[in-house]
Amino acid sequence: MIRRPLRSRTRSRTALAAGAATLALTATMLTQPTQATPPTAAVLDLFAPQLVTVDTPTRGDKARLQKLGLDLTEHAGHDYVEVVLHTPADVAALTAAGFTYDVRIADLVKRGVEIAEINEAYAARVSRSELPSGNTDYRTLEDYNADMAALAKEHPTLVRKFALKRPSLDGRTVYGVEIGRNVRAPLSGQPTFLLMGVHHAREWPSGELAMEFAVDLAKGYGTNKRITSLLDRGRVMVVPVVNVDGFDLSRTDGEFVDLRALNDSDPLGGSTSILATPGQAYKRKNCRVVDGQDTPDGTCALTLNSNGGFGLGVDLNRNYGGFWGGPGAAGPVPDAQEVSTGLADPTYRGAGPFSEPETKNIQDLVSSRQVTMLISNHTFSNLVLRPNGVNPSTIGFDGLPVGDAPDETALKQLGAKMTAANGYANIHGWQLYDTTGTTEDWSYNATGGFGYTFEIGENEFHPPFPEVVDEYVGAGKYAGKGNREAYLVALEHAVDTRFSGVIRGTAPKGAVIRLSKTFQTPTWESSFRDRINTPVRVGGAGPFSMIVNPSTRPVVQPRTYQMTAVKPSSVKVIEETTPAPNGFTDTTFTVPAGVDLWRTELDWPTPDDLDLTVFRKQGGELVEVGTSGGLPGEKEMVELPNPEAGTYVLRVINYASVAPSYTLTESFFDAKVVTTQGKRESYRLTCEKNGKVLQSMRVFIDRGQVKQVDLGECRRRA
Repeated sequence: MIRRPLRSRTRSRTALAAGAATLALTATMLTQPTQATPPTAAVLDLFAPQLVTVDTPTRGDKARLQKLGLDLTEHAGHDYVEVVLHTPADVAALTAAGFTYDVRIADLVKRGVEIAEINEAYAARVSRSELPSGNTDYRTLEDYNADMAALAKEHPTLVRKFALKRPSLDGRTVYGVEIGRNVRAPLSGQPTFLLMGVHHAREWPSGELAMEFAVDLAKGYGTNKRITSLLDRGRVMVVPVVNVDGFDLSRTDGEFVDLRALNDSDPLGGSTSILATPGQAYKRKNCRVVDGQDTPDGTCALTLNSNGGFGLGVDLNRNYGGFWGGPGAAGPVPDAQEVSTGLADPTYRGAGPFSEPETKNIQDLVSSRQVTMLISNHTFSNLVLRPNGVNPSTIGFDGLPVGDAPDETALKQLGAKMTAANGYANIHGWQLYDTTGTTEDWSYNATGGFGYTFEIGENEFHPPFPEVVDEYVGAGKYAGKGNREAYLVALEHAVDTRFSGVIRGTAPKGAVIRLSKTFQTPTWESSFRDRINTPVRVGGAGPFSMIVNPSTRPVVQPRTYQMTAVKPSSVKVIEETTPAPNGFTDTTFTVPAGVDLWRTELDWPTPDDLDLTVFRKQGGELVEVGTSGGLPGEKEMVELPNPEAGTYVLRVINYASVAPSYTLTESFFDAKVVTTQGKRESYRLTCEKNGKVLQSMRVFIDRGQVKQVDLGECRRRA
């Protein structure tokens, strides 16, 4: 069992108290502006960061919100997105853009105190939690490293602690654990399941669940038949904290101290404790200060002028190479038209693909293994997200629609199996808002290994710890399942040869069978040189078997999309009276069968703001099928490919227009299905002995295929 005594937490608070007391008093004596408080008045006071629910009734509203450079969470629905407001300027930007919102957590600083006190009470109430480790509170970075070392020491033939190649910007080593039968022996053909946490510093549960799964596997091997069978056939690599600098700062800023012994008054008006240095407890990004330049170790802790750590750093989950630089990722220069804040934007993508040591570490790891399954844990929103991160109709790097992933059906089916265990929604990331440069978009498109993002938890970035326990073991109707079961389903997929290929052959004793290829991975702007290099050592002379990803990458496989005719086959113009401000007008419209593309265009004479939503009548309900909500002055358009025949409702919403009337132009277009040629790729397979290549060949392999290779030349020359 890996569990720290409660007194270690007490030592942590005591050590923080002396040095942080003055800063804590300053940082927590905050006034909370409300929605009715003018931003100019709020500037006069210190501002407590808050979590708000922003109304986004249309997809166009989501697109407008995304362009404001605010700190959007992954907690969103069809008509809302939750946002962290760090400064009065954030409030001003939101209200100036015409958005309405409700404050859900009015003061994240005070909420941090509440959570810390809940966790302390929970730890005092229970001797151990239901987690495999029995832990009762969030780990620190030091705790993670100690727990990984202890796990490897307790299970020396099953668990190996390893260091990733590149230190962080603050000079820290990033560690992980590898789990599998005879784990210290070289790979002999097993596939890998990679599980990660804490790309975003404030998302503490993402590391906890990853670490708990490692503990679970180590304890279950030899006693649990399912776990034993899976670890006999595959390897699991767990990197619980990818963003070590950011997490360490967030976690220690999120610690709290008891100042009652140091102060006669309580600045929180009755709370027993306050945060030590709350400025960066909700930090999102890494600790990059200047693009392309390293800084002295320890620099990250000195960036307290960055409210919440919000302005500085790179969003690591926009820095991966696949589709890097596209929608949903901010560039380095502020863009007045897009209202992007450039380097300070929460989704700043970095100077280039894999510019950051943290993402480069993961690239190295994935490129050196046959990672047939990958999960990147995040918080929050109870979601399982699959590739691709942009709407399939988006025109991509090559001037063609990006489309769905070639394995969309299988990706969705596996997502459904995992969400049946944890109760999350099984969706694409773009159904919240577009993202590019994410972990699984790169890993899937570069290797063919399935990849997902888990958004863990319903309400907060790092909620009370009992909620973390429930997310892992399951609660309510999901009790006994939860993310533990979802991860086991993922591991079963990783070793399932129906979704991978198998390469078999006979090799001389001690030979290294290496599968490699180099290729150009497309970004949104150009491409970069990428690679896979997977070695397998043959123990004794004789047969070997490698479970591998398909040789042809998804990004170069054929894509199918519709090419629409330039001229419509029919057009109908409808003129209506503009509704009153904040009101709407519904127009019924019938779509016949066999329409390839239906376009609705909304126009009006004044340079102000109308929005458009299209619904399909289904029984007695209206089901939203398309929205358009651009900036004031922009005309609206909704396109629906292959719409179902039936009755629709065209809703025009008056957000801020004085136009007396508007027109709806309904156009039907014919289209033809176009499939790109795509291309077929191969691996280079080499048989090596004592560092010398004895035989080389090209190998093509698809999902579910078994390929026998003839290594007679290697055996003769060995």
